[in-house]
Parts: sequence; structure tokens; C-alpha cells
Amino acid sequence: MAGQRVGVSRVSGGGSPPLVPWWWFVLAGSAVLLVLAVLAARHSHQARESAAVSPVAEQEHAVPPVEAPTPSAFMHVVLPTPCTELLDAPITEVIQATASGRPESGLYGSVRTSGSGKGLVSSFHEGLDIAPVSRDRSGRALDDVFAMAEGRVGYINRQPGNSNYGNYVVVLHADPVGEVYTLYAHLAEIAPGLTEGQQVAAGKALGRMGRTPFSIIPVSRSHVHVEIGLIANEDFARWMVVQRTKNSHGRYNGWNFLGVDPLAALRAQREAGAAFTFLAHLATIPVAFELLIPTSRRPDFFQRYPRLWEGGEFHGPALVLTASEAGVPLRGRAATAAEVKRLQGKKPLVLHADATVLGRNGKHLVSSTRTGWVVGPQGKRWLDVLLYD
Repeated sequence: MAGQRVGVSRVSGGGSPPLVPWWWFVLAGSAVLLVLAVLAARHSHQARESAAVSPVAEQEHAVPPVEAPTPSAFMHVVLPTPCTELLDAPITEVIQATASGRPESGLYGSVRTSGSGKGLVSSFHEGLDIAPVSRDRSGRALDDVFAMAEGRVGYINRQPGNSNYGNYVVVLHADPVGEVYTLYAHLAEIAPGLTEGQQVAAGKALGRMGRTPFSIIPVSRSHVHVEIGLIANEDFARWMVVQRTKNSHGRYNGWNFLGVDPLAALRAQREAGAAFTFLAHLATIPVAFELLIPTSRRPDFFQRYPRLWEGGEFHGPALVLTASEAGVPLRGRAATAAEVKRLQGKKPLVLHADATVLGRNGKHLVSSTRTGWVVGPQGKRWLDVLLYD
């Protein structure tokens, strides 16, 4: 075996093995490399084909992104004035009455009476009038007014004569339902340095309790008017231009605020603590009426508060809106085929109204007639704001 070449094959039979020329190894090696390259290319092509899933298949197999729930600013709440007994004391001790002297007139709801061409009718109070704890020798209120929860200052009105709210501050708060507003009105003065867009903590002083505008509130009835709720339409200012109505406050006009009972909300938060959300609180508010509304688009309100919309995309021809006594939309959905058949032209139809929940019905959004419930004149304006696009 001495002198045997490495890599030479043996052939059956006797004799010396034949020598293989050097160029044979070069050709063989090239062939092997070519085969390997072809196999690698084929494998890569198959992998790409497997990865190229059709759009439908992608939708079927894709895992939808999990959105972290928006934490509620109302996990921690501070009472809006130094009146620490606001939630427990008799209303005669903490609520500022109107000129009628009835303490109930300072609460939220159909608690007031106003004059009309037909005499006296019930009227609605959107907020809570909190009486002062401290006064100076002249009877002027000395109480500071505080932001009830963490948020951002959305608006400050420093011209007391251009609104029935007088000097007022609006703070915007995050919540799973969307943007929630709180409002603090009739302030004697705004806290120095407070600016729109400023982030504020719960308990931040916003101003001092007062009686602005001075023309309608005497010193003896100094107080702060507090609201909490949702904003009806992002384009409210444009709606006012279309109506040719003067508006100095953009979207922070009283007509664009949909308030709930502040006292009930504060009590619910005290009970639930950090688990409280405004979204969950809305689900506890009694339904006052339900409307069938012909429209081809989902209103701006449900675009900004999508958690209150039941169902997916909406393209008409009608939706059903469920509302509170004050007209706060509690939920909305597409109308069923059977409901659509009940429509008569483009007029909204009252599907249901609860006279017990409406009570004195001071908002007059819907009215009872001999033939049933109908949308009243104030309800038409309310709907016009909600549906404006």
C-alpha cells in the first residue's frame, strides 16, 4: 500500500488502481456546490411562499393589539371646597338656595321654576351650588375652590359679564369613557398664575368662591356652581357660527355641556374609591328616554366616547339613542330593521320615555302629548348640537 494516493477509489479485480486526473476533482466539487445552491434557493422560495399569507388569512390569524385601559383621573378625588361635610350634612347646611329660599333649588335636576309665556314651568339645574364655609365681615365668601381630580385646565373665563357662569374654570380629566369635564363657576377671582393647558393635581386651588356675574347673585348668596359630565360636540363653536349666535367660549359654552349629578358622582366615588370610573358611573344613571334618529353617520359624540357605542361601524339609516333626564347620551346603537320601518320621514321618534325618571321634566327635551311623547323645542336644539357635523 506504500505510495497509495489519498482519494483514489479501488476497482474490483486485480491490478493497480487507475489514477484520476486533477481536473476531475475540480469538476466534481463545482457540481456539488451547484446542487447545494439550487437546493438552498428552492428552500428560500418555499419559505417566502409560506410567509406570504393572504390579507384575509392575516386578519384571521393576527392577534389584535391589547390596548391598556385608560386610568381614571377620579381614582383620587378631592372635595371642591373646604366644606368637608358636603356628602353627609343636611343640604340646608351645605347647599346655597336660590332666591326662593328652598335648599333643594341648589341641587342638581328639575329643582327650579322659571317664567314662560304660559306662566311658571319647571326648569333644570345642571350642577350643584355649594355654600361657603367662611365669609368676611361684608358677607363675601372666602372659600377657595379646588380641582376635584387630576386633569388639564381646558378653559378660563375671566370676563364675568359674558356668561351666566361669571368667572369660571373648566378642567378636563382622563377616564375610560373618554374626556370628562368639571366646571367651577361664579368665582370671585381666578387663582394667580393659572393658565389654560396647565396640568393640575387633585386639590389644586383654581380660584375663590364668589358671586359673578354680580348682576344676578347678591353677596348673601355667594357660592360655587360645580358640574361634572361630558362634552356634546367638538365642533360646537362652528355650530354656533351657523346659528349666527354670539359665542365667546368656543366649545366650553354651557349649551355644549352634558352634566350628571355631581353629588351622586362624588358619593359613588367615595364608596368605590380607586376602582371608580366615570364610565361605570354612567351605567348606573336611570334611562329617561330613548330616541330613534334618522342619520347616516355616527355622531361626533360617539366618535369621542366610543365605549358608549354598542356595535361596530355605522352607515345609517338610523340609530337609537338612550339618554338621561338631562340629555346625557348613555349609549347608542344602530337601529334594527323593524325600528327603521317605524320612521316617518326625517323626524326623530321617541321610542320610550319614563315619566317617573323624568319627574318634573325641567329640561323639556321630550314632552308628553295626547298622542304620546315627542321631541320638544329644547330637545330639537339639543339634538341639533349632538348631530352637527
